[in-house]
Amino acid sequence: MKKLSIVFLLFILATGPILAQSEADKPKLIVGIVVDQMRQEYLYRFADRYSDGGFKRLMNDGFMMKNGHYNYIPTYTGPGHASVYTGTTPATHGIIGNDWYVESLDRMLYCAEDTAVTNVGGSKDNGFISPRNLLTTTITDELRIASQKRSKVVGVAIKDRGASLPAGHMGDAYWFDANTGEFMTSSYYHEKLPNWVDKFNKQKVVDKYLSQTWNTLYPINTYTASMEDDNPFEGKFSGKDSPTFPYDLAELRKTNGEFGMIASTPFGNSMTLDFALAALEGEKLGMGEETDFLALSFSSPDYIGHRFGPQSKEVEDNYLRLDKEIERLLNYLDKTYGKDQYLVFLSADHAVAEIATHMVSQNVPGGNVRTGVVNTELLNFISSKYGEGDWIKNSSNGQLFLNQELILEKKMNQEDFENEIAQFLLKFDGIKEVYTGTAMRTKAFPYGRAKLLQMGYNHKASGDILIILEPGWLTGGATGTSHGTGFTYDTNVPILFYGWHVPAGESSRYATITDIAPTLSMMLDIKLPNGATGQPILEITDKK
Repeated sequence: MKKLSIVFLLFILATGPILAQSEADKPKLIVGIVVDQMRQEYLYRFADRYSDGGFKRLMNDGFMMKNGHYNYIPTYTGPGHASVYTGTTPATHGIIGNDWYVESLDRMLYCAEDTAVTNVGGSKDNGFISPRNLLTTTITDELRIASQKRSKVVGVAIKDRGASLPAGHMGDAYWFDANTGEFMTSSYYHEKLPNWVDKFNKQKVVDKYLSQTWNTLYPINTYTASMEDDNPFEGKFSGKDSPTFPYDLAELRKTNGEFGMIASTPFGNSMTLDFALAALEGEKLGMGEETDFLALSFSSPDYIGHRFGPQSKEVEDNYLRLDKEIERLLNYLDKTYGKDQYLVFLSADHAVAEIATHMVSQNVPGGNVRTGVVNTELLNFISSKYGEGDWIKNSSNGQLFLNQELILEKKMNQEDFENEIAQFLLKFDGIKEVYTGTAMRTKAFPYGRAKLLQMGYNHKASGDILIILEPGWLTGGATGTSHGTGFTYDTNVPILFYGWHVPAGESSRYATITDIAPTLSMMLDIKLPNGATGQPILEITDKK
């Protein structure tokens, strides 16, 4: 009997730790961070001023794919968030733009639009939001499915699309309402706001931040990673004569959207993190037996970047301040969950082009396409050959949607007509390549920008003519900048993993943002999102 007890004890000692390890062999919490409009180079350009606990901690102690890219066109916010979380491109998940033309509706459809739901909190106009236009599952959906919905998922952002698409079809999402200054959701998610959201909104955090003056975090003469503060290439806030520090937010909010003003300042990042931490506590994320997921998107860098451009002191200051918010988040996660008990990834939904007019002033090729002139001359060309008519139903996202009924009525050959238009458009300065919808549907493009277009082309939703501009060319005005192309200034973004089971290191191997979700699937031993086309990052998933 004694011998049997000893054998049993030895068995327990041998197997107990293994079983315990198996049960604990998953992170308490995953935090997915998407920084809206963040270039990979921002991690290096401003690094001398970063703290050791923010971006540098992720870079030094985590694993970074330095050559991470978007693998489709167009590089916009809606498609970017969808692609990170689905592990595939717009050709499959269906979010082909922030909005796009729908022929059957004869209007633009917003990527997160759902007129079957209403606002919960906030204002009515900002409540028609859900993920229903997303055609595939997300990694957050798959986490919920794998746990029989015991895992919790919460998406948080200023932009509704930055919250709803990452949260997937089965999570909760909250976004900022510029009309009321509160975080809100829709009836897709809840019948009423949870108590913790009501409590946060009652604190009027937005007013606290907008009562401040936005000045540089450090003396402005030490901001040597950006161009002069006063220049003709940056956009200005309404009510201010120059795009220069300081910015009196209490005064400027009167003429710049009141509550919405916060989105165009670094304090939008601070407010978003405040709400995200409230979500962690209010939903008790990471406190149960299953892995939970916080999908966190920082929207303000996009607003700031569009207005001031990537070489501005405003962008430099934004990232120096965001670095401190990342440090605040990591310190909170350490204290609440313990180091190595949580998993973080950081990426971006797209990067950004230089301000075209600024580049021209520096003798760098670039410019702004005169879209009005292009559209007028194109219509004149078509009308002179085929007669007057409403030939172009819509022009958006670098695509033209032709009038299919008129083409049929005239008994024209669709492919020939598309080719004629494509050839005509190539005569304009700034237009580099033009592809037809017929070619996108009938040919396989193995490389180059045509392949990127095809990965962003959805057979049921995309246009008949697809235009690629020359490098450095935009369709904007004299100030500010944008994104959306397949050139590296728009595609090269951070892909950083940190924390639970992530080795320290980096690689210059080409990787894509559609690899993020498959990497998480492999780490968690759960099913891939159902439309995933990316591949796991082996440097992270394969044990050495």
